[in-house]
Amino acid sequence: MSTGSLKRIVFVVCAWPTVWLVGRGLVGALGANPIEEITHDTGIWTLRLLLATLAIAPLGYLTTWHRLMPARRMVGLFAFFYGCLHFTTYVVLDWFFDVEAIVEDVVERPYITAGFTAFVLLIPLAVTSTRAMVRRVGRRRWQLLHRLVYASATAGAAHFIWQAKADLRRPGLYAGVLAILLAIRLWRRYGPARSAHSRA
Repeated sequence: MSTGSLKRIVFVVCAWPTVWLVGRGLVGALGANPIEEITHDTGIWTLRLLLATLAIAPLGYLTTWHRLMPARRMVGLFAFFYGCLHFTTYVVLDWFFDVEAIVEDVVERPYITAGFTAFVLLIPLAVTSTRAMVRRVGRRRWQLLHRLVYASATAGAAHFIWQAKADLRRPGLYAGVLAILLAIRLWRRYGPARSAHSRA
């Protein structure tokens, strides 16, 4: 399969939740609380695609299968897209642009604070995602900046856990996946192979 074909498949997979959500909305199948359903769906897909973005490189480390690497930027941008939808739903449909109430909500409720933090951290990553920005910022500084994706995913997982309150099974699963991905990155960076290379 060519890189172009793979990217098209990844695009369709990432875009499908939006198509499905819009379709359900058009036929009135979003349940008794459509705003809550939209908020939930856009939020969960933001976190899923963030984790998928973080999983692509470890997949290459562990299996030597690197075919998805060219699509990683696209997956990350889709995560930001769903984050924008999630945030817009909160601002427009939940609070109707009531800035004072939104600020109070962000300050007073920890799970909202975590979600807002996760979204804000994604903004510089999306802005600097192009090759032109990589050249402008410099490869090393760009790599350091894009480590914020781990902080964003951590804040997103915390947002999900605090929002869930009672049933922590699903948010716990996502947090566990994130913990594994972080552990793989730390092992890759500081593990025995890296130490041996440093001593060589």
